[in-house]
Amino acid sequence: MPAQQKKIIFCIAGVLSFACALGTAAAIGTQLWVKGTILCKTGALLVNATGQELEKFIGKIQYGLFHGERVRQCGLGGRPFQFSFFPDLLKIIPASIHVSVILFCTVLITFALVGAGFFMFNAFGSPYETLHGPVGLYLWSFIACSCGCLIMILFSSEVKIHHLSEKIANFKEGSFTFKTHSEQFANSFWIILVCSLVHFLNALLIRFAGFEFPFSKSKDSGRITGAVDLMY
Repeated sequence: MPAQQKKIIFCIAGVLSFACALGTAAAIGTQLWVKGTILCKTGALLVNATGQELEKFIGKIQYGLFHGERVRQCGLGGRPFQFSFFPDLLKIIPASIHVSVILFCTVLITFALVGAGFFMFNAFGSPYETLHGPVGLYLWSFIACSCGCLIMILFSSEVKIHHLSEKIANFKEGSFTFKTHSEQFANSFWIILVCSLVHFLNALLIRFAGFEFPFSKSKDSGRITGAVDLMY
């Protein structure tokens, strides 16, 4: 492939990596990871609410990695409550998983920026082997893509398996019991998915630029090496 086309491909990959870093950083600070509704089970049972009456006992909840908001509704109107994971909810959430998600988000941002830098270096500089060459480009893209996948797996398990929404909904609730009525992942969570796909796309762009995959040897080189060995 001509050098000019390689520069264009590396520039595109570098811009995509930098955009992923900014997107992940923005996603971490929002409370748009999970949105859902919570049902005041105690209040609904007291009045045997059904049909349209049940809507008076359905509140809302949304949260991210650091903070969120819930609106409890038990037939007397909505009452908003702001909360923070650190240190408010640290005792009721799976702290190790939650901290791991934040850690992998930081690693994703770091390696996305590193990858963007090396893509630009290979586009406008003089690339050489190991970390500045194709092996390094594959490495940064692979690490960033893997971190994105781990973030989604860990956070999904925290929400679905450990019932994070219900734990948050019942935080500091003595007489009322809430259960999750509906929940879905929001924009910030899907940004991580898009970033993971972008880093996988970057690996394909490297291959499209003409670089072989790391540690792969052509058949011709193996034949030549074998012929030389026979000479000795």
